Amino acid sequence: MHLGLIGGIGPAATVVYYQRLTSLVRSRGHRLELTIVHADVDELVRNNLGDLRQEQAQAYAVLIDRLKAAGADCAAITSLGGHFCFAETEALSSLPLISGVTPLDAYFAEQGVKRIGLLGTEVVMRTKLYGQLRRTHAVAPDGNMEEVGTAYRNMAVRGDCAEEDRALFFEAGRRMVADQGADAVVLAGTDLNLAFDGHDPEYKVIDALDVHVALLADLATGKAALPHPTRGTQG
Repeated sequence: MHLGLIGGIGPAATVVYYQRLTSLVRSRGHRLELTIVHADVDELVRNNLGDLRQEQAQAYAVLIDRLKAAGADCAAITSLGGHFCFAETEALSSLPLISGVTPLDAYFAEQGVKRIGLLGTEVVMRTKLYGQLRRTHAVAPDGNMEEVGTAYRNMAVRGDCAEEDRALFFEAGRRMVADQGADAVVLAGTDLNLAFDGHDPEYKVIDALDVHVALLADLATGKAALPHPTRGTQG
């Protein structure tokens, strides 16, 4: 299956999606068919902060049409924060849209994780992954959620992690484990690899990006079928 990725939101997340997806598909002995289009991270930030779901969905729809024209069979958004308008995008999409949020609840349950701490954009944390968790209880940083969300957003736009930001994220995770009883801290922002890769925060960490990549690799290698038919109205 030919995968289509909406990248650029932010650039570091796009790179790690590409690295992990190509590595996983290669390890299975398959050839990857992949096209990536570039979205505007500044546009996404403005629309996300303003809760302008329809406007961002329309921007995505143009890019998805481009992926379809390139031969892609499905599309995915390489940002959990960018999923804030998933339903609106799905309604416009000319390709099946593969959610990075939907598979997480089942994954947490399979891992025996009943209570998770979330790190990511303020919207992701405040809505507890858009209210899509049914089998897992989620908590968010207590008292400084806005500070953590702002630091994450700025890191994603810059494409690098300052040491003070890493310390902020690590401490927010530690407090969710120690004070709120989280079994694990979920990197619910796909740019958080910039802060956590190669560093040990001394608590269990689950990277939501890996769960999404595993699903995309299953689609690419024929281990999984598309979860729904094309529903879009365009193309």
